Amino acid sequence: MIKLEDILNKITDLKTIEEKLAYIDLNVEGKIVFSTSFGFEDQVISHAIFSQKLQNIETFTLDTGRVFPETYTTWNKTELKYQQKIKPYYPPTTELENFIEENGINPFYDSVELRKQCCFIRKVIPLNRALEGASVWITGLRAEQSNNRNDMHEIEWDESKKLFKFNPLINFTKEDCFAYLKENRVPYNPLHDKGFISIGCAPCTRAIQEGEDFRAGRWWWEDETKKECGLHAK
Repeated sequence: MIKLEDILNKITDLKTIEEKLAYIDLNVEGKIVFSTSFGFEDQVISHAIFSQKLQNIETFTLDTGRVFPETYTTWNKTELKYQQKIKPYYPPTTELENFIEENGINPFYDSVELRKQCCFIRKVIPLNRALEGASVWITGLRAEQSNNRNDMHEIEWDESKKLFKFNPLINFTKEDCFAYLKENRVPYNPLHDKGFISIGCAPCTRAIQEGEDFRAGRWWWEDETKKECGLHAK
């Protein structure tokens, strides 16, 4: 039997994102998942999956309860266009209620620790449920997104989650992604046209100014070295 690692390594020989995802869908045994937050990167991958009607890749999203209305609109338009359902995962009710009762509705502005605790409840716990039993996790990570992602590879072993991560857009530029969306008439979040690049929860995301880093609009009140939410090790 061919090892999963050997199967995934063959992906690098394929040229298009459609070919790579179709290869995974056909050859990988076990649970394959794709996490979308409906940003422009994820919309590229969604199109490549849904337009080919790949049935073995489960597409899910983490609904934190604090996302922009425009994100919900993009979610709805995507399901309608492709006639595919995207599975939602939500934060644990009791933990979230206790956190807000103890710390208030917007405690993430007060300290990095509280912000990370909020991210953990709203994102990490649901993500862990979504990844349970998965052998491959498909992500929209790109090297261009931040300095601590520019040494990532297309295929990586995630030791903390004990699965392989497939990052099909790792070498894509922002321009590559939007050219793909335009060519294939893929719906995308209208906030991107207003200066929002990396779009997360509404209280923690702002538009960026000319010359600012891609991730400058996320948790803008924090030090650059702390701008991760725990979903990815890098």
